Amino acid sequence: MKTQYFTATSLDGFIATENDSLDWLFPLGDLNDSSYPEFISNVGALAMGSATYEWMVRNAEKVATETGSAWPYTQPAWIFSSRKLQNIEGANIRFVKGDVHSVHAEMRAAAGAKNIWIVGGGDLAGQFYDAGFLDELIIQVGSATLGKGKPLFPRRVLSPILRLVSVHQMGAGMAELRYEVRKDGDSRV
Repeated sequence: MKTQYFTATSLDGFIATENDSLDWLFPLGDLNDSSYPEFISNVGALAMGSATYEWMVRNAEKVATETGSAWPYTQPAWIFSSRKLQNIEGANIRFVKGDVHSVHAEMRAAAGAKNIWIVGGGDLAGQFYDAGFLDELIIQVGSATLGKGKPLFPRRVLSPILRLVSVHQMGAGMAELRYEVRKDGDSRV
């Protein structure tokens, strides 16, 4: 069981524009031609920040057209927010606030032998990293630059903490990078 941050980023390290738009991403490739279908089949619980969740709410119609449902996940999801957010009908979600420590054990129990997916955003993934819970980053890098926006991973992480384990080209517009997060005492090189 792993806690994984699976996301897409622009070449210059942004997961969304300043106003949380992902429109730059969609022309770059087909999700079904990526590792996503296999990835999601191994996910038992999700963690999502409020900006990502609000994007899902704002784009529920678009998400439903693409996936058949306004909430495309069957796994339980924990939405981290200090604000009160509207619920998506039929979604198996829990609204939580505060430190990730307080809910990680609950998420692990819900996931069983499957993985926990940190859907976004970058700061939430960073909080899981800071707590020592993040095991892997799966980053799909798109052939676009945004100039500014929401950062991929707003943390300073220096070598050799992140160990590159694979690189996969996805068509002409994207590449997938997988990094293992080395923990204290991990002697692998």
